[in-house]
Order: sequence, then C-alpha cells, then structure tokens
Amino acid sequence: MNSVVKRDGLDTAHGVILYLDDVTVSFDGFRALNKLNLEIEVGELRCIIGPNGAGKTTMMDVITGKTRPTSGSAYFGQTMDLSRMSEPEIATAGIGRKFQRPTVFEQHTVFENLELAIRMDKGVRRTLFARLDTAQRDRIAGVLRLVRLHGHENRLAGLLSHGQKQWLEIGMLLMQEPQLLLLDEPVAGMSDAETARTAELLNELRGKHSIVVVEHDMGFVAEIAQQGKVTVLHEGSVLAQGRMDQVQADDKVIEVYLGR
Repeated sequence: MNSVVKRDGLDTAHGVILYLDDVTVSFDGFRALNKLNLEIEVGELRCIIGPNGAGKTTMMDVITGKTRPTSGSAYFGQTMDLSRMSEPEIATAGIGRKFQRPTVFEQHTVFENLELAIRMDKGVRRTLFARLDTAQRDRIAGVLRLVRLHGHENRLAGLLSHGQKQWLEIGMLLMQEPQLLLLDEPVAGMSDAETARTAELLNELRGKHSIVVVEHDMGFVAEIAQQGKVTVLHEGSVLAQGRMDQVQADDKVIEVYLGR
C-alpha cells in the first residue's frame, strides 16, 4: 500500500513532492531536455550540477511553468499537473523560485521587502493598507534571524552586500511559505564567508522545505549535499545520480564535467 504524506493540503505518495517523467523540451529541433526523469522527496535537499547547456535552467523553467514540455509530464504531488498550470498558479500552489541575480526592492527596507512578500489572499486594497498582526510580525522576525539579517531590518535593501541581497530574496520566498524551493546558483558572486553562511542556512531549511539547488561551486555542493543525492545533467538527461562521493568518482561525470 502506498504511503501518503499530507502536507498543507498537498498529497504526496511515497513521500515524493515533484515528478518529472520523460520530459522533453525542443526548441527548433534542439532538445534542451531529452526524456528527463527526476523525483524530489518531501523535505529533501537535492543538488543539480552539470556543464553549461546541460538543461538545468530549462528544467526549472518547466517546473515553474515558464516553459511547456514538448512531451512527458511534470507533477507537483499526486494531482497537480504543472504543464496545465500558469506561472502564478504554480507559485500559489507552493513552488518558489530564486534566480541567480537577486531581485529585491532596493528602495525599500529589509523589513518592508519581507512585508511585501507575505501572502495575503484578501485582495489588493487589503494588502496595501492592512496593518501587520502580531503573528505576521513574529514571522518576519523569525525569517530575519533565519536569513542572517536580524538587526538590518531598517536598512535599505539597496545598501546590502550581494550576499545579503541573496539572503533577503530567500527570506522573501520563505514568507510565501513554499513547499518546494528552487534556487539557481545561490552563492554566485559571494565571498567565502557569505558562501559558508549560505550553506548553514540551507542546511537549516533541510527537512522544513523541499529544496532544489542548481550550482557550479563544487565546494558549496559538497557542504550542503551531505548524504543526500546529487544529480548530474548532461545534454538534457540525467547522466549520473547518487551521493557526492559517488558522483565525483563516476568516469562519465569526470569526462563531461568535473574533468574540464
């Protein structure tokens, strides 16, 4: 009998939150994804690596509804067919995406950025003029501590360091209470200290959210992969998958990616 995990209204059989089944995406005859198969479990932190052009960005575009698969299927939980949902519908369902370059409201304070990110299903007028209640303020305070921005709440976002802007954007995603987080090269351009603190942050989020991290920094991947799975993409398909040490020792991976 299938085990079913129910989390905030989302049913997931076998503890799997995301299924990609034989997903192919073709652009003018070029296959950006070629029968890609991927499963992400509830609470898992999965690292996706691979050379440029391997299909990592296209994969994330399919998950978030930006790109429709040419063939194959993509499901969030058991019942949500991502290929039939719009980008806003997918975001509302519980998938949050962070792009490589941080997009924060630079003329607003850190606190205001998090306030704007709170999901309020009360209509635009209520959202713009409603006062925060105690629970919402507590949530913002908790996220500030989590993303290492406690004490910076009154600082303009435009004055933050590159790494701090990345953390703020992750915090803005967390305010929307996503079940699945997609992070595209979250430590690109960070200092060594910021990279280390980002690894600590993602390790703290492990288990509370399902997380997919696309990254090129192998030191960072090793820090957050721990005993979890690392998936290597090449030419739109899964080339290898397993623990970090297994992937690093794989001759095919060394040839097409790590050996370069």
